Amino acid sequence: MSDPIFTQQQQAPSGSGSNLKVAILFGAVIALLAFSIYQFIALDRVRSDFAKFRDATLTELANLKEASSVTTATQRKNIETLREELDAARRQADVAVGQAKTEALRRAEQLTAQLAAEQQKQSAQLSSAISEVKQTATAASTGVGEVKGEVGTMKTDFAATKAELEKTIAQLKAVTGDMGVMSGLIATNSKELEALKQLGDRNYFDFDLTKTKRPQRVGDIMVQLKKTDTKRNRFTIDVVADDKTVEKKDKNVNEPVQFYVSKARQPYELVVNEIRKDRIVGYLATPKVQAGR
Repeated sequence: MSDPIFTQQQQAPSGSGSNLKVAILFGAVIALLAFSIYQFIALDRVRSDFAKFRDATLTELANLKEASSVTTATQRKNIETLREELDAARRQADVAVGQAKTEALRRAEQLTAQLAAEQQKQSAQLSSAISEVKQTATAASTGVGEVKGEVGTMKTDFAATKAELEKTIAQLKAVTGDMGVMSGLIATNSKELEALKQLGDRNYFDFDLTKTKRPQRVGDIMVQLKKTDTKRNRFTIDVVADDKTVEKKDKNVNEPVQFYVSKARQPYELVVNEIRKDRIVGYLATPKVQAGR
């Protein structure tokens, strides 16, 4: 006969093991169910994304197809336009070639006509020029005799002028100036002064001075008339040269008034040929050779 307590203790572990298995099995079923639900949700999401992708792809394809159609139509239109423009350009080129040819022919005809007219004009001008040359030659032949006659007359006049000049020069006199230096030939009037200028021995400057408050330029010096005495034919002047003023007092008509300047070895000579009231007329003679020249 067995012990009831011992038997009860041996059966108790057998029930606990069975409950554990049931719990594990139940947990596995729940996990499997949760996994199945997750898989179902994921699959549904994939199906939704795929549907969106498919719709987007179809839309893109439709857009591409439409764009391709528009592009193809545009290209065809451009090609047709280019063909039309090419045909028009060819027609215009043909017309332009014809017009250019016509214009060139017309221009050639015009140039030919102009050339002929110019040749005719030149021929007429040449004939006219030849006639004028002949007339000029005839007139020249006639004029040669006249020129010869005029030349002879000029020779005669020149010889007479030369003789008169030589006569005038022979009448000129050399006198002593107011400084005791022997002067050159002295002119007493305009005719004799012109003869001196022809000789060219000195430089001559005419003057006609009136009485003024300031000196007046004569050649390269300054002269101031101070006083005139018409009864005695005398005058008084101041000569300004080399920044110096020299008084020439009571000088006579046709008397060489002499003075030196730094740039000339020979004296300057001032000759008064005519004395009037507050006025003298004459000339200044200066040496040809001067320092620095």
